[in-house]
Amino acid sequence: MLLPMHGGPERLLYVDDHRFDDHLAPGPHPECPERLTAIRAGLVEPLRLAGAARMMAREPTKAELLRVHAEEHLDALERGLSRGEGNLDADTFFSRGSRECTWLAAGAAAELGTQLAQTDELAGVLALRPPGHHATRTRAMGFCLVNNVAVAAAAALDAGLSRVAIVDWDVHHGNGTQAIFEADPRVLMVSLHQWPLYPGSGRSEEIGVGEGKGFTVNLPLPAGSGGREYRAAMSQVVLPILAQQRPELILVSAGFDAHVDDPLGGMALRDQDFGALTSLLWDHGRALGCKRLGLVLEGGYDLGALERAGNAVAEALLGARSELDPSAPSVRAQQAIDTTRHALSSHWEL
Repeated sequence: MLLPMHGGPERLLYVDDHRFDDHLAPGPHPECPERLTAIRAGLVEPLRLAGAARMMAREPTKAELLRVHAEEHLDALERGLSRGEGNLDADTFFSRGSRECTWLAAGAAAELGTQLAQTDELAGVLALRPPGHHATRTRAMGFCLVNNVAVAAAAALDAGLSRVAIVDWDVHHGNGTQAIFEADPRVLMVSLHQWPLYPGSGRSEEIGVGEGKGFTVNLPLPAGSGGREYRAAMSQVVLPILAQQRPELILVSAGFDAHVDDPLGGMALRDQDFGALTSLLWDHGRALGCKRLGLVLEGGYDLGALERAGNAVAEALLGARSELDPSAPSVRAQQAIDTTRHALSSHWEL
């Protein structure tokens, strides 16, 4: 049993709903209900035993979804999912339970964003399916139907916050989240991802558009990057930008597919690296006066890695501290980081 230790947030909550298990592929598929079984064992159960509050999933309002998605997209999803089962694209399936799962996940995200905005010190974990960070304003793709982290960010802004940061450490670029907020200076969108890899976006030069220019930060790291490369990216780019943006809330698109054991990625993060990333963001945010952190499950497809890395996140939220490898990053990774720094040099002091 894990006990709360000094350094973690005063309040913890989690969302876990067995209705999320009803999103079923017609055959074998990496995005399966067993992923939540692993996350429950590694992440949710330790938080529950430590006294974290459970928040129930709920349906979102249409207004909560329309903050980040076009009405045409939502209507098309409703019509498509009503067909029972099938595919929206080559990767993105649906079944008879998918409509309820998708809407409950989005509603839980909206509720978390609202509660985070209304509470001075709080960390929340959304153990949900389907994932969301590839879903754009107008399109479902990459296993994702509705963009949960975007719904949470928009809800927090609607509840009164003015600066939100999203850090996406999933192995794949968070293209949907980027597209939704690329012109919005209220939302800093940071993505650390393997390059090249699906969906083929997320170059360093993609830094936002219009008033949002500079508020999109992409760190496309080479395959094989591990703790030392992520530490360099965080220390040289992410943390300095957060220090200048001074977010009131940090949301994490918490994918676990940058784990060395994941079958869909080629990165080299290990179990404790995910805990180190969590505590790094919490501690840095707290030093800036931001004591609000929300983690939204994205990818991660090796069940053992999901459970172990999820447990490292739970330990970090309960106060344990570990560090990323302090060694120098690979030459290729440092070149990628330098390219990002150059692309953002007129917007941030890096």
